[in-house]
Amino acid sequence: MKEDTKTSEFVLLTSAGSHDPLEDGVRQRVRGFIEAILEEELQAALGRGRYERPAEGAQGQRNGHRTRQVIGTFGLETVKVPRARLIAEDGQASEWRSKGLRRYQRLTKKAETLIASVYLAGTNTRRVKQALFGLFDGAVSKDVVSRAWRKVKTDWEAWCARSLADEDVVRLILDGTVVKTRIDKRATAISVLAAIGVRRDGQKILLSLRNMGGESKAAWRQFLDDLDRRGLKLPEFIIVDGAPGLEAALAELWPDAPVQRCTVHKHRNLLAHAPKHMHDELTEDYRSMIYAPTKAEIGKHRKAFLSKWRLKCKAVADSLEEAADRLFTFTRLDPSQWKSARTTNAIERLNEEFRRRIKTQTVLPDAETAPMLFWALMASGQIVMRKVDGWETLSQPIAAKTLDLAA
Repeated sequence: MKEDTKTSEFVLLTSAGSHDPLEDGVRQRVRGFIEAILEEELQAALGRGRYERPAEGAQGQRNGHRTRQVIGTFGLETVKVPRARLIAEDGQASEWRSKGLRRYQRLTKKAETLIASVYLAGTNTRRVKQALFGLFDGAVSKDVVSRAWRKVKTDWEAWCARSLADEDVVRLILDGTVVKTRIDKRATAISVLAAIGVRRDGQKILLSLRNMGGESKAAWRQFLDDLDRRGLKLPEFIIVDGAPGLEAALAELWPDAPVQRCTVHKHRNLLAHAPKHMHDELTEDYRSMIYAPTKAEIGKHRKAFLSKWRLKCKAVADSLEEAADRLFTFTRLDPSQWKSARTTNAIERLNEEFRRRIKTQTVLPDAETAPMLFWALMASGQIVMRKVDGWETLSQPIAAKTLDLAA
């Protein structure tokens, strides 16, 4: 009877062939370097070296050592940390604390950054342990990975509260995406609302990400009020996905701002109103209208589209008319900007990268993790946003009128 041979999941990483004399030699000396750094720090605090007489005015005395385990890019090391009692001018005694190796610290900042980067690259907490097994000699568990990731929250909260008063944003892109997260021990779909701004120099920047639970008017109004409260000026041009709650909230806060409905979202809506066998024909007619090279041709194709589809499928024509001139607000801009102004694709790109990232987890551990993970992908450079097409003409004023909608 053949017997299965059980092998470790880390057999490749722990094999004899992985021995590296150079790495091993360096790591053997790491402990001494760390202890020397801590000793120098204590000498500076006491004003004297070990076994030296105290200088005039120096107060304090050594009090032995204690052992600490430290995980860095050099692996796991057990070091001796010197102890001392410091005497203040008022005579109060306090225990000396190292600034280089903080109290309860196990991971160095470099190690924390490395763990968070591997996590962001698309692995879950368990797989990070496997990916970094060789580097950390197995000292990093999934709990250590979770703690390192949670420390990103401090930077995330500071980013959420930062002022937007100095941002010269001329274009605002608003959209939401649905993700699954664990709430009350159940997988629940929530909406993460996102805002991307376009500066006058054409550079796209992420302005805000918030978990609002849904995309109702109240949720969007709270989201927009936060942007306004942090100093965001009235944008010259706003691109939306067409959600009723968002448009209602915009009408209350910025009623005079030019709003562009995303042409890609509207295309999906039109297809939903037509029988499947008409989809190819509908798509061809729609694209001929939206991607026409001039405003006059767009108006001409629009009239032809409505005349044709009122007869073939009235629901399609009604859906197009529902968007009115908000579907063609981009024609008020210079033609060089039309490609970037027609859709919310800048946020869709962020959504795609996020969905790719969470494939390894399916359900996020809590609701707050979703927007923080979105932001971290940007902050860590996993997603880089380029300038918009036609940025050279962003300073030109917007025309007063879109199309002649009489059909």
